Amino acid sequence: MQILKTIAETRQALTPHRAKTTALVPTMGALHAGHLSLVDRARAECSFVTASLFVNPTQFAPGEDFERYPRQFERDAEMFAAAGVDLLFAPSPEEMYPHGATTTIDVGDVGTRLDGAHRPGHFLGVATVVAKLFHILQPNRAYFGQKDAVQVAVLRRMVRDLNFPLELIACPILRDADGLALSSRNAYLTPEERTSALTLPRALDAIREALAANHPNPLEAGRRLIQSNPAVAPEYLESVDSDTLLPQSPQTPGTLIALAVRVGKTRLIDNFLT
Repeated sequence: MQILKTIAETRQALTPHRAKTTALVPTMGALHAGHLSLVDRARAECSFVTASLFVNPTQFAPGEDFERYPRQFERDAEMFAAAGVDLLFAPSPEEMYPHGATTTIDVGDVGTRLDGAHRPGHFLGVATVVAKLFHILQPNRAYFGQKDAVQVAVLRRMVRDLNFPLELIACPILRDADGLALSSRNAYLTPEERTSALTLPRALDAIREALAANHPNPLEAGRRLIQSNPAVAPEYLESVDSDTLLPQSPQTPGTLIALAVRVGKTRLIDNFLT
């Protein structure tokens, strides 16, 4: 696996592979099995697999966890290599955002809903850095996790609106044995907080059961479960169209049921599609 840190050398290294079907798996590192499942899918579907490792400062608001976000480059690089990544792009912030850079990408209202409403400016940073990665690496397919369903909706809008010549693929959520969705931020949780975090998958299970029972307001089952745990501070629990993120009946097939909470200082998200 090649590890490259500049845009120029990355473009040069990719030149001989342009005729191949290429994949990109963008990450901020702190890899877990969920990230590796994206690489596995990319490896199965594409001839040449690239990944990026970049903790993007522009998607963190003041007071968020940019400084303490887990960074373990050598471990991550070894995991990428073992998973079959051909080229790892690992730039510095200065390489991605040269002095004086001011251009950003605003996807409009979809970027202000759900997570966007609770993290103002977050998706401006996400869309901008992912657009830059698409331009630099020019993949045919880009792989993201369905756990970040709101991010997927934002990036699909960007790809459509800006005519990026690629397919954006959302891969299934992976969970630990206890049901908690895999996330790099799970490492922040104390043992007690980890137990409280299980409220997320249990709330989603309660909603699924209410839907199966034709309950007229299935989200209430999830809300009651969340409210029963004082260690869990809810941000949202909504039923929305998976593309526009506008409200939609949970009984409509393909509806996104998404929630976000805080457990201690850690923000966690989870979702499922009906």
